[in-house]
Amino acid sequence: MRKFEEKVRNEFLYLDYAPIIFVSAKTTQRLQQLPDLIERVGLNQNLRVPSSVLNDVIMDAVAINPTPTDKGRRLKIFYATQVSVKPPTFVIFVNDENLMHFSYSRFLENQIRRSFEFEGTPIRIIPRKRK
Repeated sequence: MRKFEEKVRNEFLYLDYAPIIFVSAKTTQRLQQLPDLIERVGLNQNLRVPSSVLNDVIMDAVAINPTPTDKGRRLKIFYATQVSVKPPTFVIFVNDENLMHFSYSRFLENQIRRSFEFEGTPIRIIPRKRK
C-alpha cells in the first residue's frame, strides 16, 4: 500500500494536502474512519485564522527564508489576511505582486499549513499590491 500511495502522490503532486485512506467495500476495512475524516476536512475548510496570528506566521516564514528579488528589487510583505473560507483564501499585501514567485507563494502556503490545521483542503494565496 505504501508504494501505491507514493505512486498516487507522485501522479497528483498538486494534491499533497489531501489525505489518502485505503478502504475496502467488500470487507468494510477502515470504512468507519471515513465519516470522521470527512467531518475533519469539512471543519478545516471553515477554519478562520486571526490576522495577527497569520501575520506572525508570515513574518516567521520571511525570517526563515527571505523574500525573493528580481532585477535588484526585493519583494516586501506588509501584511496578510484571510478573506474567505471554502477554500481558505489569504490575501498577502506586497509592494509588487509580480515579485511574488510561485515557489515563494508555495513556501508561504506550506508554512501556513504547518501552523494551522488545513488537512484535506486547498489553500489559495493571492498577492495584492498595497494601495
